[in-house]
Amino acid sequence: MSTQTLILAGVGLYVLLMLAVGVYASKRTHSVVEFAVAGRRLPLWLCTTTIVATWFGGGMLLGGAGAAYDEGLLGVIADPFGAALCLVLVGLFFVRLFRRLGLFTFIEFVEQRFGLSAGLIASLASLASSLFWVAGMLVAFGIVFETLTGVPLTVGIVGGALVIVIYTSIGGMLAVALTDFVQMIIVAIGLVVLLVAVLIDVGGWSAVSPQIPEHALRMIPLENTLEDWLIYLRAWVIFGIADIASQSLLQRGMAAKNERVAQQSFYLGAVAYLGFGLIPVFLAIIASATMPGLENAESVIPELALEYLHPVAVAVFVGALLAAIMSSCDSALLAAATVMSTNLLPLVKKDPSDRVRLLASRIGIVIGGVVAVIGALNARVVFNTMLDANMLMLAAVIVPFILGVWWKKANRAGALTAMWAGIAAWFVASVSYPHLPGDLLGFGVSLVTMLLVTPLTQTIDPPRPLVDHAGNEVDLSNRLGLL
Repeated sequence: MSTQTLILAGVGLYVLLMLAVGVYASKRTHSVVEFAVAGRRLPLWLCTTTIVATWFGGGMLLGGAGAAYDEGLLGVIADPFGAALCLVLVGLFFVRLFRRLGLFTFIEFVEQRFGLSAGLIASLASLASSLFWVAGMLVAFGIVFETLTGVPLTVGIVGGALVIVIYTSIGGMLAVALTDFVQMIIVAIGLVVLLVAVLIDVGGWSAVSPQIPEHALRMIPLENTLEDWLIYLRAWVIFGIADIASQSLLQRGMAAKNERVAQQSFYLGAVAYLGFGLIPVFLAIIASATMPGLENAESVIPELALEYLHPVAVAVFVGALLAAIMSSCDSALLAAATVMSTNLLPLVKKDPSDRVRLLASRIGIVIGGVVAVIGALNARVVFNTMLDANMLMLAAVIVPFILGVWWKKANRAGALTAMWAGIAAWFVASVSYPHLPGDLLGFGVSLVTMLLVTPLTQTIDPPRPLVDHAGNEVDLSNRLGLL
């Protein structure tokens, strides 16, 4: 049996397993709260694995590895380092409060604090972030298929999207969490096996380290220029700060069975993510010495698998790659659909019933999948698509979000002014200074604007208190993740 046949057979079995999990979860999913946040019952082990799996996708295994192959550690500051930082910050400063609020989306919080207009901006930014992220993951899916089986990129993108849409739309958060658990086991096995095989073949790290490029392990800019340091800072904040308001991440905190589980899951997730994330990074750095001159750097991990693993092990490892990709796609699609049914549906249908919202969530996953496929067919590059997914979140949303949580004086006037100022600065910088990170400049302008406008508008626009899903004012004690 050829390697390609083995791979396709393994993929077929894996797809059937994911669909079976989706069918199982669908039997326990009969309401919006069960579909969107698994009935708020996720235990520590399941909440942790779904957080790691949400973050650990094709962006890291393919895009991040490709960046490490080309640029070493300096190319992966955003992911895994910035991404792990984000998980720690969410666990420390945000997740206890959001579990306490009993919401479905972070946008509900934005609407409560700053009004419907601010919520609409946050909704559009969140949708763009989620669907661009899915598009990047689907490109990764297509690259894996094309590299290892010869199946055209387009077929891989469309086929992968179809499977993910089916099991996510029928099972919701429970299906996503359960499949994430299975997927992370496969990912862990695949990565460890490949790392061991490569290190044995090259004679260990001590044998190959003298051959790696000179600056591969450097983590600060090579040139001491303003432009280089702005780009470097942007790499840290595009995930490390902007994704604090990631719907797919906060949704897991909202699904945890209590605040302590939510908090601990993010800390454990940060450690596990950084540990797993560095494996493909160092594999790619090794490959830059042992397999120089790859035409497509983002295919470095599949190329290593073909080079160092037995055909049966290659088939297993393909399952690991697809597992990582699917675990990110399903989470982002569910996040987008939850925003559609929770924040956008009421704009066209007042007070929709639970049944209508559940149907809208499932339809939203299908719509999101179609949009993401279109984006993937036009993007064709994993890492850049993944990074660019957060541009609007960084420029316009994250400042009002963070200050809304931690600054009692934060009000609608300050938040809206900051959002529009950030968007304007981002747009002007992108057009006039394309070599600079416009979203980072927008973030800075947004922060300064809100800090200036908010104190000046306290009388005409007093701050709104934090309230939970039932409209009750929220107890703000013990919300740091220290207990």
